[in-house]
Amino acid sequence: MPKQILKVVDLKDMLNKTRELYGDKPGYKIRVGKETYKIYTHNEIRDMINYLGTALISLGLKNKRIGVIGENRYEWELAYLSVVCGVGIIVPMDRSLPSNELEEVIERSEVEAIFYSKKYEETIKKIKYSEKNKLKHLISMDADIHDEGIYSEKELIEKGKELFDEGNREYIDAKINPEEMSIMLFTSGTTSKSKIVALSHKNLVSNVMDYASVVDVDSNDRMLSFLPLHHVYECTVGMLVSLYVGAERSFCDGIRHIVENLNEYKTTYAAFVPAIYELMYKNVWKTLEKEGKSEEIKKLMQENKDKSMQEKKEVFKEIHNMFGGCIKLFITGAAALDKEVIKTFRNWGFNLCQAYGLTETSPIIGIETNEYFRLGSIGKTIPHVEAKIDDPDKDGVGELVVKGPNIMLGYYNNKKATEEVMEDGWFHTGDLARIDKDGYIFICGRKKNVIVLKNGKNIYPEEMEGLVNKIEGVKESFIFGKQQTDDKDNIKIYVKIVFDREIMKDAYKVETEDDIYKVLSEKIKEVNKVMPKYKGIRGIIISDKPLIKTTTNKIKRQANLEVIEKEN
Repeated sequence: MPKQILKVVDLKDMLNKTRELYGDKPGYKIRVGKETYKIYTHNEIRDMINYLGTALISLGLKNKRIGVIGENRYEWELAYLSVVCGVGIIVPMDRSLPSNELEEVIERSEVEAIFYSKKYEETIKKIKYSEKNKLKHLISMDADIHDEGIYSEKELIEKGKELFDEGNREYIDAKINPEEMSIMLFTSGTTSKSKIVALSHKNLVSNVMDYASVVDVDSNDRMLSFLPLHHVYECTVGMLVSLYVGAERSFCDGIRHIVENLNEYKTTYAAFVPAIYELMYKNVWKTLEKEGKSEEIKKLMQENKDKSMQEKKEVFKEIHNMFGGCIKLFITGAAALDKEVIKTFRNWGFNLCQAYGLTETSPIIGIETNEYFRLGSIGKTIPHVEAKIDDPDKDGVGELVVKGPNIMLGYYNNKKATEEVMEDGWFHTGDLARIDKDGYIFICGRKKNVIVLKNGKNIYPEEMEGLVNKIEGVKESFIFGKQQTDDKDNIKIYVKIVFDREIMKDAYKVETEDDIYKVLSEKIKEVNKVMPKYKGIRGIIISDKPLIKTTTNKIKRQANLEVIEKEN
């Protein structure tokens, strides 16, 4: 059952009400030296937001659009929150965009100011001088003082404090309309084709409240932020949930430092994408094998599989200690995680749960919990979100459509695209799914990715990639349909495999491309044996170059197909 939660109507209301409850508790733990940290309490965080907002209004930015780009850090979060809670509209920008696409985002969103970290300074300075955009104010997250027409975020906070102390209440008293667009998010894809998702305070706070009502997080938790903050997944289940429940938050130093940071900050709660858990899984087994303990652990897993999470945690304490020994909840999202990985983590006593959502749904639609867990599903919908299957086939598979207060206002300035996905308040997710009799949702794949064979059978690439990725030495794979030259209606299934050269050498004693190809061809024949004949993979391409992916690690199918066509 959902637990009782604090009712809030917008993000400003959320910050104010939670200040009363958690003001003195640590909100950020930030490393400032090798072993020294700066703690900001929830009171201090809210003060900095109010001061920065006051300063931004004094610059003439009331009701304007303001961008933010940079690595995950507390200055990014202060920028986002100060804008959205009383200044204007926030435009979080993808930190991995090349400069020409970033320029286009700045033009299309019509931002008049932008917060950025040092890495983007040269690019942003150049963009400012283009006549195509409205950019007036540059605000550095790293500068200590205003310099050469560039504002310092730190100094703006100080300036805002002075104004506030003098009685300026313009920001503090600003009224929020929870129903109007306050957040503009660009969907992934080439910038000219990307759509702008318009979200409101209501969208976000409804999702935060619903998520917090079913997930085991509270003010005693310590969260590690890793996934890009410009993405609504990390923004909602990380930043906003952390502020809402009064938890402590720290920032990851990068993919190579995840395990080290989990230990350093004694993290209890983190959200990652499947690739991270798959890496952790491989590394745990590698360590256990090196220490000669893998068989003993497999035996223990079998003997303790029916015990409670807490009991398993005690049995597998050694594995928990690899991740800091304090993990209470791991969330996985953005793509499907291999069932074997989930099963194993849960057998070790880690509460690893799949969540599912989209930018357009702020983002969470469904999530597993300890109470509602079914392997391979994404759990049930969160409270206030309804889901149904549109036009199901004989197996009950059809497009997942959803309704709720978290559904976007629409695509900004794109009525046609909005009408394509919205129907009587129901949002068409573009994902194929089935819902079992108990309400558990199983995602099958993207509707547009389905490969339809000559015999009418449907192939879900994601499902088959999961099987190929289990082959030792395979980093990732991409399943695609290839038209046969002699029969255009006849589509054969092919796979592009990205291999790990070191593992191929260690596991199979092969080094040349030809020998690697031979080994992987044999392995694909083994995969074919466990699948219906019509799903058989008929051709393979190998490479050691990574697939083209979005910032949340989703395969960009069209872009990868174009590369394959060019190269073959």
